[in-house]
Amino acid sequence: MKNFLIIFVIISIGIFGIINYYIGMRGWQNVGSLIPFLNSKVYWIVFWVIALSYIISKIGEKYIPAGIESYLNLIGAYWLAAMLYFIIILPTVDIIRILGVKASFIPIGIKQNAALKTTAGLLAFFVVIALVAYGSFNARNAKVVNYDINIQKSAGSLNKLNIVMVSDIHLGDIVDNKRLQNMVEKINAENPDLVLLVGDIVDEKVEPFKRQHMGESFSKLKAKYGVYAVTGNHEYIGGESEQIVKELELSGIKVLRDNYVKIDDALYLVGREDLASERFKGTKRKTISSILDNIDVSKPIILMDHQPQKLEEAQNSGVDLQLSGHTHRGQMFPNEIFTRKLYEIDWGYLRKGNFNVIVSLGYGTWGPPIRIGNSPEIVRVHLTFK
Repeated sequence: MKNFLIIFVIISIGIFGIINYYIGMRGWQNVGSLIPFLNSKVYWIVFWVIALSYIISKIGEKYIPAGIESYLNLIGAYWLAAMLYFIIILPTVDIIRILGVKASFIPIGIKQNAALKTTAGLLAFFVVIALVAYGSFNARNAKVVNYDINIQKSAGSLNKLNIVMVSDIHLGDIVDNKRLQNMVEKINAENPDLVLLVGDIVDEKVEPFKRQHMGESFSKLKAKYGVYAVTGNHEYIGGESEQIVKELELSGIKVLRDNYVKIDDALYLVGREDLASERFKGTKRKTISSILDNIDVSKPIILMDHQPQKLEEAQNSGVDLQLSGHTHRGQMFPNEIFTRKLYEIDWGYLRKGNFNVIVSLGYGTWGPPIRIGNSPEIVRVHLTFK
């Protein structure tokens, strides 16, 4: 296993290097011809600092001053998005050029026109810049998405419930306290009975959360029956899950970890530990059936589980509504091709008999602060009962 991981890392670094060299060379071919006084050494130094800045920020986070590390992280995150679209667009332009050279119907003057070649190359770079700019704007403008669901169970005297659910906030230096405050205002504007935070609330490290006093922002959430959360994989990746949970609970959020609460003596709210806990803690999370052991299944059961995996387990255990996130639906087009293959539902609403599932696109971003092909969202679920 260790040898496999070493080989995998070496191959990944090699592919990353080749891709970036290709992008850098195509950039030099266009920029160098337009700016004759630009020194190639200076160009390549600047290029590789940008291309490697995300990796440098992650590897050197313990040794680089926090201010510099956060800037490198931000630059590198944007570059990862740009790299994705460069590697789609630049080869496409090159293939068109090759086909154009071989096409007999295109005049030789056009084929050998150096200015036209440069224009095509520059157009590719401007398209990528425009995509990244749009994606950055889009990622900062969350929408409220509404679902109306009827659960065929009695909830006592409770006839309806207004739930606001948010997943994948990824709080840190990129999705900062200002974004969190904006989110809190939008949630409160929906006048929720219950606020549910479905994992990946904090992006790996607790230090930015504490430094920016994000707990104070969370403490302003208002809900009749309280604010509840579950862990996501990113609470575990940074190795600080316990500290993160502590900070969330200090801000008035109850974190459910393979347990449940009864809401207004009317329904059950269940929260599972994220699947990542098994890998990082080395212990199996409880099965849904074991968590529900002492629950009256004639009452409505709402489950929070960060990753929408093995939905049949929740369905067979009598869960009425599962709320999940995690997928981001790939976050950037065309990555949804992969999330559609990986999950039975990677976004939206699915009903299977009496079992309902909602998977959110998430509020924040991971890695590149970019969303293309989907928008961040706050989910409002209006529940009615039999």
